[in-house]
Amino acid sequence: MRATDVFTPRTYATAVPYDLFRQLRATRPVSWTEEPAVDGWPAGPGYWAVLRHADVKHVLRTPEVYSSYLGATQIRDPDTEDDLAFVRTMMLNQDPPDHARIRRVVAAAFTPRAVRELEEIIDARAGHLVAEVAQAGEADFVTAAADLPVWTLAHVMGVPEEDRQLLVDWSNRVIGYQDDAYATSSTADPGRLSPMGRAALRHRPAPALRPDGRPVNPRSRRALADMFAYAHALAENPRPGSVMAQLRQGGLSRAEFENMFFLFAVAGNETLRNGIPGGLLTLLRHPDQFARLRRQPELTGSAVEEMLRYWPPVIDFRRTATRDTELGGRRIRRGDKVVVYHASANRDETVFPDPDRFDITRTPNDHVSFGFGPHFCLGSHLARVQMRAVVRHVLEQLPALELAGEPVRLVSNFQNGLRHLPVRHCPERRV
Repeated sequence: MRATDVFTPRTYATAVPYDLFRQLRATRPVSWTEEPAVDGWPAGPGYWAVLRHADVKHVLRTPEVYSSYLGATQIRDPDTEDDLAFVRTMMLNQDPPDHARIRRVVAAAFTPRAVRELEEIIDARAGHLVAEVAQAGEADFVTAAADLPVWTLAHVMGVPEEDRQLLVDWSNRVIGYQDDAYATSSTADPGRLSPMGRAALRHRPAPALRPDGRPVNPRSRRALADMFAYAHALAENPRPGSVMAQLRQGGLSRAEFENMFFLFAVAGNETLRNGIPGGLLTLLRHPDQFARLRRQPELTGSAVEEMLRYWPPVIDFRRTATRDTELGGRRIRRGDKVVVYHASANRDETVFPDPDRFDITRTPNDHVSFGFGPHFCLGSHLARVQMRAVVRHVLEQLPALELAGEPVRLVSNFQNGLRHLPVRHCPERRV
């Protein structure tokens, strides 16, 4: 493999290139990576890929040197200055102190106490979803598992039940734009949506190209006009106690409000939508560890942490150097893109003994799947609650689960996802 394969989205359609990461950690742990044109998207200037655990943590905890704000946090540069200005109002793309100001607005929704109040209904929902798989005998676990984070977010945000599928479509379009199967996702049935949902669909832009022939950025305000129309409509009459009510009262600007809705609707969904099926696939491919977990369900907590390390839902995040500096022996220039690879850091042999071994008893487990530093994932506790609930119910209700076909990966150099995970439950084969 070539160093450029770290960037190429098609690389990840087969697997995360852990062998290449290992080679680069040993030889070029901060590695210059070309950014060629891909599927109609123009070539970029290239970036520094940061691959060692210690360097990844250093970048993430040093926003004064490695900024989320300057160029935002995706490898691709926003198409226009207006697009950049808009995405800079998202909490994910800000540096202290503005980042902390916006984070405080929604932090109350994700305190351990607040999440504990959700645990019972999350557990019930997870049990229902797993029971449907058991009853059907065969299922696509991506579809089954995807319902839990969407349902949880809809509950937290006060999105009506009939509009949940809109959250799925928005996530597909934003996160899966590099994959033809997701790029134009439109699965919500207008006849089943609320009046608010149907009104939002009228704002959905048709697939379009820019005047120069390039695709419209799926994260731009223009491409997400229907989502933002829905966000404002929902904010007009928020459910008391919901995140939307807190956002409305939080003193956010219009753009900050829209981007916070974006962050909840998309980022809060995709992490679990990748992590739950990916974690289950990891268990299925390591039957000795799966069998041990069945014998010792008290290991569920540590098993979930190892699933997160072994199958990080997010592959990478970008920063931009605010000044000339040095990292890993390489000279970084002001304005250079610096991309940290969580997937590589989680297999760093200097931190994780035998890092390619999946071990549900691994401790300590200092993975960076939820990030590090000021941008540490605000919803990490809620994500863990959902993952543990699904694993518990799989252990209880699917004692003879197995793969029913080849999994299909998402084409993305950002999200470590699956499009399909066919499974079957064969209790008659249980030994």
